[in-house]
Amino acid sequence: MTDFSNVMVQGYRRDNGHIGVRNHVLILPLDDISNAACEAVANNIKGTLAIPHAYGRLQFGEDLDVHFRTLIGTGCNANVAAVVVIGIEPEWTQRVVDGIAETGKPVAGLSIEQNGDLKTIMDASRIAKEYVHYATELQREECPLSNLWISTKCGESDTTTGLGSCPTVGNMYDKLLPTGITGFFGETSEITGAEHICKERAINPEVGERWYEMWKAYQDDVIFAHQTDDLSDSQPTKGNILGGLTTIEEKALGNLEKIGRTSKYIDILGPAEKPKSGRGLYFMDSSSAAAECVTLMAAGGAVIHTFPTGQGNVIGNPIVPVIKITANPRTIRTMSEHVDVDVSGILRRETTIDEAGDLLIDMIIRTANGRNTAAEALGHREFSMTKLYRSA
Repeated sequence: MTDFSNVMVQGYRRDNGHIGVRNHVLILPLDDISNAACEAVANNIKGTLAIPHAYGRLQFGEDLDVHFRTLIGTGCNANVAAVVVIGIEPEWTQRVVDGIAETGKPVAGLSIEQNGDLKTIMDASRIAKEYVHYATELQREECPLSNLWISTKCGESDTTTGLGSCPTVGNMYDKLLPTGITGFFGETSEITGAEHICKERAINPEVGERWYEMWKAYQDDVIFAHQTDDLSDSQPTKGNILGGLTTIEEKALGNLEKIGRTSKYIDILGPAEKPKSGRGLYFMDSSSAAAECVTLMAAGGAVIHTFPTGQGNVIGNPIVPVIKITANPRTIRTMSEHVDVDVSGILRRETTIDEAGDLLIDMIIRTANGRNTAAEALGHREFSMTKLYRSA
């Protein structure tokens, strides 16, 4: 087996010690009504990136906490060099600014109240221009591969996902987690039918029991509280069924292949929560919807996302490169422009899972060193906030 413990990549070392593989200057709206101003600033200042979203007004309680964690976590992500936050009013805007400022990176906040769009856009554009100068002078430097935070979530799954692309990710984790990387997996509803297996993959019984309580709460408070008759329109999806996955249990067993044979998760995280127990594998309580899940894991700190797919999923993210892996020969024929790692040789018995894992690790290294993923090259920047309940 290849030794990856001393492999180095070219990354951006941030002031807080975290390693990024991209160098974005974000124009981040606090709320939905600040989107237009943020997009105007990004249009004015080349080299910046606005991330519009739909929420941020009259949220409260746990729903508001997730909103702030997601925005602050997005700005804190090591793939981000600097941030301009724009909101309708100053107090909540400052809360996001203060959270991002803890990383040591440049961040400024502007509020539209008592200023209007035009003045806000002008002032924010001047700041953003200086941030672009700052970011573009930062240099990549040699960093250990073992310092990266790597997440995973699958999508448009079919029979080839559980047989090929998910085990490829699992093999990668089995090889890289012992070197010291931090990993994320999740998709709480999609563990249904394999929850007994996932519980046993915890580092110890106490973590496994906490994981099970979290999973059960999701079932009781979300799924069963709002279902009609079953989840056949959602879990599995119509695409999953077309691909041969007839039950959520089949889908769950394939899903868990993403954590390999030897890896154990060391703790569980809430949506968009940062790891707090050191290096290792974490389970994040998250939706199985692709854009939501990747957004939450990016807010948790993941700088590269690995995405196994069967039928073909086109998801990307504004700040995190999403690496697509498929073992489906038809998807390679029909959607090759969306695929970064072709492991269809597994289905033809030309490639072993171990060899496929090495292919994925090679692509992670190349991506960390600057290669654009298929989703980045095609302009996929899906950013979807998770909302827990109705606003006030």
